[in-house]
Amino acid sequence: MANHSVAFAALADPMRREIFERLARAPRAVGELARELPVSRPAVSQHLKVLKDAGLVVHQTHGTRNVYEIDPNGLGALRACLDQFWAEALESFKAEVEKDEPAYPSHGGAQPSAAPAQTPPRNPQQPKKEKDK
Repeated sequence: MANHSVAFAALADPMRREIFERLARAPRAVGELARELPVSRPAVSQHLKVLKDAGLVVHQTHGTRNVYEIDPNGLGALRACLDQFWAEALESFKAEVEKDEPAYPSHGGAQPSAAPAQTPPRNPQQPKKEKDK
């Protein structure tokens, strides 16, 4: 699949997306898909052609039946396209976090210690100790 825009455009149609999702669950023949959906068999065939041209599905002929299934290569290429956005988002997040962190020497430098614990305030309902008076 050379052009990701074609794949995204193919999946933009709700009926094609429904067909694609059904094929993701299991390979199916055109007639089987047509029986399950509220569109005609020729319409299902047209949707499958668009998905095939986009590199998202492949088919095998079994006698008189064309059985379609997800093309793992096309789906992998589409996922790689989407993963690049995720990688860029993670890199941006990492850069932002590191920008706000103090820099500690990585060669054995001591990190600043936590602030000393403060003694809790005296409960006014407790009687004063001798040294508090």
